[in-house]
Amino acid sequence: MSVSPVKRQKMESVLDQLKHHTTVVADTGDFNAIDEYKPLDATTNPSLILAAAQMPAYQELVDDAVAYGKKLGGSEEEQIKNACDKLFVLFGAEILKRIPGRVSTEVDARLSFDKEGMIQRARRLIDLYKEAGIGKDRILIKLSSTWEGIQAGKVLEAEYGIHCNMTLLFSFAQAVACAEAGVTLISPFVGRILDWYVANGDKKTYEPSEDPGVKSVTKIYNYYKKFGYKTIVMGASFRNTGEIKALTGCDYLTISPKLLAELSKEYVKLTPTLSVKEAQACELEKIHLDEKAFRWHHNEDQMAVEKLSDGIRKFAADAIKLERMLKVDVIS
Repeated sequence: MSVSPVKRQKMESVLDQLKHHTTVVADTGDFNAIDEYKPLDATTNPSLILAAAQMPAYQELVDDAVAYGKKLGGSEEEQIKNACDKLFVLFGAEILKRIPGRVSTEVDARLSFDKEGMIQRARRLIDLYKEAGIGKDRILIKLSSTWEGIQAGKVLEAEYGIHCNMTLLFSFAQAVACAEAGVTLISPFVGRILDWYVANGDKKTYEPSEDPGVKSVTKIYNYYKKFGYKTIVMGASFRNTGEIKALTGCDYLTISPKLLAELSKEYVKLTPTLSVKEAQACELEKIHLDEKAFRWHHNEDQMAVEKLSDGIRKFAADAIKLERMLKVDVIS
């Protein structure tokens, strides 16, 4: 239904209405998009940084990262690794100049099954932010939601006071294990769940309320609120604005610039669909998952198993592309 120009002037956009009920996070490494949509927080990942690093506007950051890697010296591989970490932090630092909240910076996906490796890399990133004058309270370290990643998050939170954002989360088992680990935030992926069901089932279109990704996040949100977990639920990886609107009221939602633009131009009344009060009234059973139970329950969810492994491979592939891009400069 279209809204008259006069009524539109008095009415807030869907994006502005959404901000009353949910913390809006920009899912981008592009500073211009952050300036335009003014989110509280921002998230990055290897794919987003790779895309941004290829833009001429950010060549100076790439040059600075390469110079840093060369200055530290060591083997070519060590120089590239150090340049890569530095580039993530340089982007994060620039983003933090534009937002009041926190930025998420991702640990290399190739460490997804290496608990100690993830802990070490996370601490390294926090040290680099500290060198840039940025405290750890403004950073969320992104870790893959493997069993090893979740346990790394538990150690980083409890022993080092490092806040973690558990990414590539597709199963209820992953969400329960993250809550029990006491991590700061989880990023359940909505759109990638939808992708799997569309590719593997007979049904090719879904109403927002019936979208498998929306239903997954709703279940996780209700479970967390029912049992008083402090871990923030941040829906991620959206394919359309219908999914976003269907999760109004979720703690956080991280949204791409394209969908932020669509929401900013839409003028309809937005009604919250998730609430703590309704969640607490749900009939849900509390469960506990040790490693064996986690692995079994996660393995029973074919979609989650396939999308987790696929997500790790794709982030790893983009990390390798980024390293190759930096390598050209390191050896020049």
